[in-house]
Amino acid sequence: MSRSDRILLATGGAAAILAVAAVVVLLAPPAGDAASLGDDALLLGTPAPVVSVGASAATATGTIFVDVEGAVAEPGIRELPAGSRVADAIAAAGGYAPDVDLEAATSAINLAQPLTDGQQVHVPRLGDAEAATAGSEPPADGGGGQSAGGLVDLNTATPEELEALPGIGPVTVQKIVAARAERPFSSLEDALNRGVINRGQLEDIQGIATAG
Repeated sequence: MSRSDRILLATGGAAAILAVAAVVVLLAPPAGDAASLGDDALLLGTPAPVVSVGASAATATGTIFVDVEGAVAEPGIRELPAGSRVADAIAAAGGYAPDVDLEAATSAINLAQPLTDGQQVHVPRLGDAEAATAGSEPPADGGGGQSAGGLVDLNTATPEELEALPGIGPVTVQKIVAARAERPFSSLEDALNRGVINRGQLEDIQGIATAG
């Protein structure tokens, strides 16, 4: 190959290299667009964040136990979801029984009240109010544990009335109540002889108490 041919070949190769370089420069995106493209590609490849249930949501779950009694179809303990209301407890117990006192239930029970664990719900029955009133009435002998003469009768006095006597404490009150349940006292001396009260207590209550 002559010297002139080698020069022409070298010149043509250089021109081809310059042409390829020009094409690369023209097709390459700007630096800012490349960075933006990289960010978009990163975002597209990132999975969506996982939403976890927080502690506040977890505390809203669970169950409670309530005792439903009174005029319901199936009284007893019921397991209910936390956040239940009184109406839910009554429904879980089968609803109202035929002997329910609806008027008393309406005034005594708030059906919308939230329940707490261990709570008791009592639905009033017909006759409950009359029974409670009768139980609070004094005896026909003049009332309480007092005799016709105004003395405290050891056989009929309430524990509170007995403890109000001088020299009579809670222990003696228990002894009096237990002894009279076995056999009523015939007199204060009888209570002394049976070991329920001592001589000093007898002297303290003479004149204000009686028995028999």
